[in-house]
Amino acid sequence: MMFRRNASWFIRIFVAVVICCGYSRPVSVTESLTVGRVQEAEEATAVDLGALLDAGDGAVVTLLAGDTRLVAHRAVLAARSPVFADMFRRVTVEGSSSELVLSDTEGPVLRQVLAYLYTLQVPQLPSMAPQLLVAADIYDLSVLKVHCEQQVVAQLSVDTAAAAGVIAIRHSANRLKQAAVAFIKAHMLRVMATQGWAEAVVNDPQTVVELTHLIAETPTDTSTPSAGESRTGPSSQPHSGHSDDGRRSATPAPPTTPQTTPQPDDVAISLLRDLSGEEKGKMLIAAAKEGSVSKVRTLLTVGADVEAMDEDTHNSLHWAAARGHLEVARRLLEDGADVNARDRWQNTPLHQAAWNGRAPMVRLLAASSANCNAKNKHGNTPLHLAAQRGLPAAATALLEAGADREVRNDNGKTSLDLAKWNNHQELVDILGSNIEQTTLE
Repeated sequence: MMFRRNASWFIRIFVAVVICCGYSRPVSVTESLTVGRVQEAEEATAVDLGALLDAGDGAVVTLLAGDTRLVAHRAVLAARSPVFADMFRRVTVEGSSSELVLSDTEGPVLRQVLAYLYTLQVPQLPSMAPQLLVAADIYDLSVLKVHCEQQVVAQLSVDTAAAAGVIAIRHSANRLKQAAVAFIKAHMLRVMATQGWAEAVVNDPQTVVELTHLIAETPTDTSTPSAGESRTGPSSQPHSGHSDDGRRSATPAPPTTPQTTPQPDDVAISLLRDLSGEEKGKMLIAAAKEGSVSKVRTLLTVGADVEAMDEDTHNSLHWAAARGHLEVARRLLEDGADVNARDRWQNTPLHQAAWNGRAPMVRLLAASSANCNAKNKHGNTPLHLAAQRGLPAAATALLEAGADREVRNDNGKTSLDLAKWNNHQELVDILGSNIEQTTLE
């Protein structure tokens, strides 16, 4: 009894002291914000867990990541992550099964993600920070992503910088991207001599090219003229050339050349030259697909084969033509790309341009001596493909370039026949009017 009375008085005194301290000391802005975040987190947690009361059957889901099986509540995951919420809306679970396979996240990483979703406490695991950053981006967890960026930036080194830069570019982590680019630029030769850089080039060459360009585009300080000096020499006026005795000197003073810091692009290009021909070819095709003129130019500079092909024997010009990347195609043609190169189906770049309705590309290729009547594996010319697909602009460009509308494919069909067969009336009118015009002439 005495113990209860003493405990009661102790609690009252303790509460009174806490209240007095709370009123006597002002709360800082930082503390206020922290308290606000904690309160928001507690309220969110209460709402999430409260939703489980009425969730009923199907409240629990099993997440599969490799050999890892984790059980979680749908309500918590959906409330925390819009990506999970969308998954649960789209995925229909058959019968009593409630499993979700996550092939893009490893088991240990997923375990930490779930811990964060339930507690809102950021895992302090520097070694796992890069993988957690990727997962945070995948599941749209912006706060976790920011904290992971900070952890990765804090541990940048010559061994980790390449991988960090690739992750930053692929997952739009701008702060990490800036830090990684600055770090690599400051330690370029050491970073590019590491195994991490070599692995990045092999595993994700396109992103490495982008990273290299970011390094090259980062401004580099150069020596600036001092006060009173021009950029062409120590003085804006030529030297008088007078010697100490007043006579004119026969030899003028040599001009002073400003000292400049070598641009990182020179180093990057030198290192890109060391890649194998196969790697350069893959990177060139990827750059052509993307439509990046600067990347194509850089890769051609370091010796990438303009005729390098992918598994379907498409070269970079095939891809540029299919995607309609005019400047890339022009650059490839200037570097000697075969305008009539064939893929495994005997399609030329002009076939690709016609099939995809790229009228400006058709004109560029035709002006570069492309064969407008080249036949593919089935005997179809580019005009056949444009007619079959119902692409009037491409068909018109081909006719203007001299395509023969009377050529027959292996089935004996003309382009007009294919237009009629596929009910493309506009193409029927275009091709028919040309026939009528020719007959009148």
